[in-house]
Amino acid sequence: MRPLSVQGAWLSETRAFTDERGEFQELYSGRALGDALGYDPGVAQANRSVSRRGVLRGVHFAQMPPSQAKYVTCLGGAVLDVVVDIRVGSPTYRRWEAVRLDDPHRSLYIEAGLGHAFLALTDAAVVVYLTSRGYAPGREHGVHPLDPALGIAWPEDVEPVLSEKDRTAPGLDEMERRGLLPSYDDCVAFHRSLRGPAAD
Repeated sequence: MRPLSVQGAWLSETRAFTDERGEFQELYSGRALGDALGYDPGVAQANRSVSRRGVLRGVHFAQMPPSQAKYVTCLGGAVLDVVVDIRVGSPTYRRWEAVRLDDPHRSLYIEAGLGHAFLALTDAAVVVYLTSRGYAPGREHGVHPLDPALGIAWPEDVEPVLSEKDRTAPGLDEMERRGLLPSYDDCVAFHRSLRGPAAD
């Protein structure tokens, strides 16, 4: 587990065991992740998406609390996976970091309260993500992934394909004005509660 520059995002790298029969790999370890985070992240739902080259999904997040943490793995093809700090008041507010996921031995963990997006770099890009909470439509929000205020450096040689929902999503400044972005203090308090009384 390696922390990224955006506080609350981690890159998980695992290894596979191979022999003459094939390969075995532990895709996810709640214990290893929990040791890094200081709390049990929990898994409520497992999702799978298949995207053609250029499909851009995000920037998505869920209302805090409890929001929704994600553990993202690309099982086929390649994606540029991006975590965005949309927590108002955070020391890394508006910072983003991109990680190319093209190998199932690398996964990205995105803590609850952060924004997440990915761009399919190949056809049939298969992404599986475990979430700490189930999908709750009334609590789901999005920031336009091409918003200049975010300034995400998407690859110039890939034409982005957005859903209607993502294409019409507000920019970050508008979301902040509306009071729809998570507060950093609320996120800190929420994660402290997951760590229990010993964290105080």
